[in-house]
Amino acid sequence: MVFRPTPKQLEYLIAVVEAGHFGRAADMCNVAQPTLSVQLKLLEDRLGVQLIERGMKRALATPAGLRLLPYARLVLNTLDDMRAAADVSSNNLGGLIRLGAAPTFGPYILPGILSRLHEQYQDLEIYIREDRPVELEADLVNGKLDCVITPAPILSENLQSELICEETIFLGIPVEDPIAECSMIEVEALNGRMMLTMGSGHRLYENVRSLCDRSGAIMREDYEGTSLDAVRQMVSIGMGISLFPAAYISSEFEKAEGVAIRRIEGNPMTRMLALAWRKNSPREASFKILLEELRDACKRFAPEQGIKPY
Repeated sequence: MVFRPTPKQLEYLIAVVEAGHFGRAADMCNVAQPTLSVQLKLLEDRLGVQLIERGMKRALATPAGLRLLPYARLVLNTLDDMRAAADVSSNNLGGLIRLGAAPTFGPYILPGILSRLHEQYQDLEIYIREDRPVELEADLVNGKLDCVITPAPILSENLQSELICEETIFLGIPVEDPIAECSMIEVEALNGRMMLTMGSGHRLYENVRSLCDRSGAIMREDYEGTSLDAVRQMVSIGMGISLFPAAYISSEFEKAEGVAIRRIEGNPMTRMLALAWRKNSPREASFKILLEELRDACKRFAPEQGIKPY
């Protein structure tokens, strides 16, 4: 009979790799260390390959262990998804959803749906983590998240996605800058100006870099913002210009001072936002309900605000 690792063995493998220590891994799994060690050794013997390099102070994954680690996470995540799919009811939408959200969009769209979801699915729990899209997509593949809201395109072939909306990206200019007097900004007017951005790993970073390449603006990488609020504040005191997405502007710019929002003439900038999850997830139906809620939330924006739901 073909040997199949047990879920416990896979859980122990992941714990040892993440903890780097057998004792700490046993504590994480709430099991005695000898039990964990015996099961991992049995796993190695049956697979015919060493997975953990055992040392005096640390336990490290071997190359074979690192190769098998994503499969171990995938198996456990699939089992969790099966349990959640079986538990779908009118009150819980499959129980806990670990939702990742890009910080340039999630905080400005999620408040519009969370209270409605809570009213409709009283037992649903949503854990929300904001991070750079590159990190969110990696953690979705690895099973640390169930679905993510992120700018498209989704780069991993292990994920599938559906578009939420198309969002306009506007130019933010210090109000004292002479070009702020124009209702539309020509690309050539940006030549030589300093452009601010969030750090690499955010898709807006790539948008700013692309605009700099087209216009001759200079990307100011010595002052990267950790949030859109930080970038906006730097723009307001004349440190440079930057790009801001429509949902952020609609949610936050009523209280903004010192920044003028303009479109770029003849060069409309937009981005697509998507909800992504692992391919063939048993919870796909639940994620599509969440997708429709996100699309409905986008409908509250007027057309001139620059958000077009799908």
